[in-house]
Amino acid sequence: MTDLPGTRRLLITWAILMGLTVVSMISARLDQTTDWQTLPLWSVSLVLLATGFKAHRVLMVYLNLRAATPAWKGVFIGLTLLTLALISAGYLAGRFNVMG
Repeated sequence: MTDLPGTRRLLITWAILMGLTVVSMISARLDQTTDWQTLPLWSVSLVLLATGFKAHRVLMVYLNLRAATPAWKGVFIGLTLLTLALISAGYLAGRFNVMG
């Protein structure tokens, strides 16, 4: 009836998500505790790319969206991309001080 992901797929996806979390933490410089500084553009790009890929994996594997209709996939992926675009716009607005 339904094509649920197997244990192996779930574990591999979990390992990938954890690895990307480490990449995000390192590129976001979470080890710096002294100053609050704007992250460089490459670092923000890497964090957003890892975040987008992680969101895609969660949608496709854990929510089993790969078995859904193309319309549902499109809606969820579109909302994920919109969220990432809004985060990027907020970063760029703060970095280049567009409002002031």
